[in-house]
Amino acid sequence: MFRGVAKFNLDAKGRMAIPAKFRKLLDVCCDGRLVVTIDHAEHCLQMYPLAEWEMVEQKLVSLPSLDPKVRQLKRMLLGNATECEMDSHGRILLPPKLREFADLEKESVMSGQGNKFEIWNEGAWNSLMDESVELGFDGDLPTALESLSI
Repeated sequence: MFRGVAKFNLDAKGRMAIPAKFRKLLDVCCDGRLVVTIDHAEHCLQMYPLAEWEMVEQKLVSLPSLDPKVRQLKRMLLGNATECEMDSHGRILLPPKLREFADLEKESVMSGQGNKFEIWNEGAWNSLMDESVELGFDGDLPTALESLSI
């Protein structure tokens, strides 16, 4: 399980150094083999260990392609999926089109989301967190969350 947030810096070549707190875990669970794609709803990236991505990919491939929304989702997620492998320094190269989509600059954030990570521009992440705190939930929980006790 991936949890927590860590800051990192992109270098001039667009490489991200996986934060140390996540690096060992990724090395153990997937030998540093990852897939990065765009998020379908936010301007961030999603990074999966290869085996996790393959499960997501199979679900996407099995969806009916006659539905225009399904085709759109497949184009976005599958069409932008890029395999990355950590180098000996724990870095991966993020392709320019993915960095541009997420507006990634030098200062960025990696957030654990259970089976994957989100990669955000640090300013966008901070704004999202501030907005989330301000909005709160005020009893407007989706049905799926009503039974959650935390």
